[in-house]
Amino acid sequence: MEIVKIIGIALIALIIIILLKQYRPEFAIYVSILTGFLILLLVMDKLEGIITILQQFTTNTSLNSEFLALLIKITGIAFLAEFAVSVCKDSGESAIASKIEIGSKIIIIAISIPILSSLLEVILRILP
Repeated sequence: MEIVKIIGIALIALIIIILLKQYRPEFAIYVSILTGFLILLLVMDKLEGIITILQQFTTNTSLNSEFLALLIKITGIAFLAEFAVSVCKDSGESAIASKIEIGSKIIIIAISIPILSSLLEVILRILP
């Protein structure tokens, strides 16, 4: 039960952060970042399994493998951006967090252009 480990780590980190904020609030953010990385390491093998299944799916079908790579990159950008936004918000820097959100959305749109153009080509071929 991986979720039990994740929740346990999160609750322990929460207690440590609450205690640190009373005496040394500058160290609380470090505990938060470390906890995020630890949880990410716990689920990394699950991510590898998902990527393997998606790669098998693309080899069994005639889907373009470049699209799979783009989708994995887009998902990775979204996860990393969400992590950075959460850290910024925990630090009280919501202005920086909103800039990260905007930047990541622009990057995702830029990366997804080949997929969108391919989709539009298919739609235009279907329409008379």
